[in-house]
Amino acid sequence: MSALFFNLYRNVQAIFSGLNLAWHGLAVGLTIIILMSGLDWGWYRWTRSAVMVGLARPGIILGSLVPILGTGAILLAGWVSRHRGWFTTGCALGQAAGLGFVISSILKAFTGRRPPPLAYHSRAAGVDSTRLVDISHGFQLGFLRGGVFWGWPSGHTTVAFAMTTCLIALFPRARPATWLLLIYPFYVGLGVSVTIHWLSEFVAGAIIGSVAGTVVGRSFRERLGHG
Repeated sequence: MSALFFNLYRNVQAIFSGLNLAWHGLAVGLTIIILMSGLDWGWYRWTRSAVMVGLARPGIILGSLVPILGTGAILLAGWVSRHRGWFTTGCALGQAAGLGFVISSILKAFTGRRPPPLAYHSRAAGVDSTRLVDISHGFQLGFLRGGVFWGWPSGHTTVAFAMTTCLIALFPRARPATWLLLIYPFYVGLGVSVTIHWLSEFVAGAIIGSVAGTVVGRSFRERLGHG
């Protein structure tokens, strides 16, 4: 299982250096723009209908289960069949998902952003969202002031984009097919953005997760011999 940690230290360095560091800056910048423009609060008010929430809620479940069950299934299939490609792919996905989770959790621990009010329902429960107080600016900067479950960026989105972009980078020759996989992280990200997270947390998670996944995918591509 040491393959799961292949190039881990180098990958972490790459995620937070050079052009990739600029992408993190973009995630912060877009968050500020979305927040200050009122788009976070506007998105909350526009999307909390019973229909929207009902369509989006499965994204939370998929964002939680796929990284664990999907990665585990690929690893198991590779181990049982002794198929090096499957096993390496599983390890790459595991590292990408793990880094996405750790990075988003650390950022949440220091940002402590308050979640949307009545995240799962507002109009559905007969609550007039136009009378709610805008708390989208509610960052609790510091360490563990807001825990690690809520906050900026969305962990579900970060992990989902990390895994998907890892596959895209890992199999560049199959890119037309792998691009279709982006349906999954966008569904997860948009799903959490109309339930338990703000829109800007989805946007930031997509950028940060894509950086992590691309770095890991390119690293493991050497191991698969795809150059």
